[in-house]
Amino acid sequence: MSPPVRPLLALLAVLSTHAPGLAQEYKLGPESTVRSPDAPAGTVVAFEFNASRIFPGTRREGWIYLPARLDPAKPAALMVFQDGHAYVATNGQVRVPIVFDNLIAKGEMPVTVGVFVNPGHRGENPPPGAGWGPRDNRSLEYDGLGDAYARFLAEELLPFLTAKHHLNLSADPRQRAICGMSSGGICAFTAAWERPDLFGKVVSHIGSFVNIRGGHVYPALIRKTERKPLRVFLQDGRNDLNNLHGDWPLSNQQMATALAFAGYDHRLVLGEGSHSGQHGGSIFPETLRWLWRPETQPPSPSTNNWSGDEALNKILPDGGKPGDWELASSGHQFTDAACGDAAGNFYFSDLPRGEIWRVAPGGKGEKWLEGGPKVSGLKVGPDGKFYACTQGGPGDEKQRIVVIDPETRRIETVATGVRPNDLVVTKDGRIFYTDTGAGEIVSLPASARGLSAPRPVAGGINAPNGIALSPDHKFLSVSEYKGSNVWSFAIGEDGSLAGGERYMTLVVPTGRAESAGDGAATDAQGRVYVTSHAGIQMFDWTGRLGGVIGKPTPGGTAVSCAFAGPGRAWLYVCDKDKVWRRRTLTKGN
Repeated sequence: MSPPVRPLLALLAVLSTHAPGLAQEYKLGPESTVRSPDAPAGTVVAFEFNASRIFPGTRREGWIYLPARLDPAKPAALMVFQDGHAYVATNGQVRVPIVFDNLIAKGEMPVTVGVFVNPGHRGENPPPGAGWGPRDNRSLEYDGLGDAYARFLAEELLPFLTAKHHLNLSADPRQRAICGMSSGGICAFTAAWERPDLFGKVVSHIGSFVNIRGGHVYPALIRKTERKPLRVFLQDGRNDLNNLHGDWPLSNQQMATALAFAGYDHRLVLGEGSHSGQHGGSIFPETLRWLWRPETQPPSPSTNNWSGDEALNKILPDGGKPGDWELASSGHQFTDAACGDAAGNFYFSDLPRGEIWRVAPGGKGEKWLEGGPKVSGLKVGPDGKFYACTQGGPGDEKQRIVVIDPETRRIETVATGVRPNDLVVTKDGRIFYTDTGAGEIVSLPASARGLSAPRPVAGGINAPNGIALSPDHKFLSVSEYKGSNVWSFAIGEDGSLAGGERYMTLVVPTGRAESAGDGAATDAQGRVYVTSHAGIQMFDWTGRLGGVIGKPTPGGTAVSCAFAGPGRAWLYVCDKDKVWRRRTLTKGN
């Protein structure tokens, strides 16, 4: 049975009595300075790592802490520290090895391997390994957003150390933590934010959530991104930095309020200190008790949305969590052309194989059509037939628009001389499809047969891809694959398009040149859902981003999406060789 966790409320009350300017009065307690008699000392071993492909040409020093009770037969927990020299020293401000020894012995944290790594240095004359200094790659690695540093840890450093020391590390992200101070603090958060499958716990001391390399965007991203399975501890001082990059205490408070809004398990301890590790070091034993306490139900999001604000908590039950995705079908080559019908059946293509599959409401996937064309876009028309964009097929590699009879599976050609990607069919029987290469939208009647080279009705779009209709079929939304916009057009009675506007702005992940706005769908309330590199981005009917729903698998894809299933309340997403689904609080258009 785990020992009770000492609450931080009493500690906060003590810290709040410190007056401004008394940062030097934060002192380390005995758990940070003296090993208890029953706490065997772990081993600290230095290392160098100079073989990074992600940060080529860099050299870096580090240390690994191997707890005395490490059992190779049992997966150990892991905690990674940036600016490792500041944490590993047993005469420094934090003294992690001593704290680990004491808390592991008491059973107040798991048996944990500690990795202490310094940032990389490219130039000559690097600073001493055990001291601060101008390591010239630090800001790039630590302040930069995106997944580069997480990949460095996951693909390079941790495999190197695991092999070198024959480690058996837990793969459970709840048993893996990451920590840092200042730029290392935002680095720790970024690594977990990008790869919550690798790190489920974060400690940020005096974190630089300011505009050094764009980190000031995190509070806004947290509010509009599906909650990730992270436990986050923030520490800062009221006398921390306020400079051209931003206000450190304010930015940490904004982080805390955003985490509270989104329903994260989090804690902010705000003292009176300056930009120093003293305060964080003085409360580090209590921080670890809070961090490693037994898993609990995350708190409810602290939202007070107005009726017009379409946050994700109005779409996803209980605010949503990545584990809500269910596998609907697997074993395919490449899935695309997500489509739902009025009965709640979900259809998709295994594009390279020329197959169309069907998933009945609550059922498993079954092959519906084989030996057919390669379908990249699929929709049900008002006549109950399936209209598809094809990329060639058996004996004929020409692209076409085709119609498929649902009873006989007979395929007829609607149009040739086309380069279609995705399409919609209006209730009055008009097809609109995207021509990605030409940057155009093309229109034609669904009743046509053998029509050649229909004319475009709109252009100038940066690689249009996904396309969706409003519930009343009066407006058309079109996503850009290579850009960052979703366009909106009014549909005229004659099939013309008017008022083309860049109506919605897609989130583009750091390090990407484009959003990869791909498949699009709408729900009965007129919200627009667009698959992308960032996930499934949801916009309200006014064009405001309501939130980003996480992709079914970390590092996976979100190619196209549609509503289907029981009550048409399930969102289905094509992800490479698989199809996933999750229940929502809305239903499809």
